Amino acid sequence: MSETGRGAPAQSATADREIVISRVIDAPRELVFEAFTEVRHLSRWWGPEGFTTTTRSFEFHVGGEWDFVMHGPDRTDYQEWITWTEIAPPERIALLHGEHRGDPNSFESVLTFAPDGAATRIEMRTVFPTKELRDEAVEKYHAVEGGRQTLSNLAAYVTEIVRKGAEG
Repeated sequence: MSETGRGAPAQSATADREIVISRVIDAPRELVFEAFTEVRHLSRWWGPEGFTTTTRSFEFHVGGEWDFVMHGPDRTDYQEWITWTEIAPPERIALLHGEHRGDPNSFESVLTFAPDGAATRIEMRTVFPTKELRDEAVEKYHAVEGGRQTLSNLAAYVTEIVRKGAEG
């Protein structure tokens, strides 16, 4: 997919530091967006297959933080920290994600939520500080597959909510 117009130079400037993952989810945009905004939802689906999440603190507002631990299937704990830098319901969320506040290797992600008929197209665009950090995330931490699994978990979670709602 090529970018045209004014956006092209800015996009190409970060292309070697980016990971972009998208998915169509068979649920309304407001519900998909809400699944990112409330910890009761996030803790049910966040992370790749086999991971669970323990939240230490959660404040969903610009400047708010989510302090959490991801528990891997091999019992490894990963300290994680997110701060929200932009929130535009139900269209867009921007965040900074690292291991802790002030982490020099933190990366930025922008999530966009677009209507796609009765479904929602979610795009997760992540930009790393350097190409090397992006490559390490891809090769060592399997970031692309992990991102796909995370969006797959989100899709399963919200479509189950929709199904239960339809049942009454």
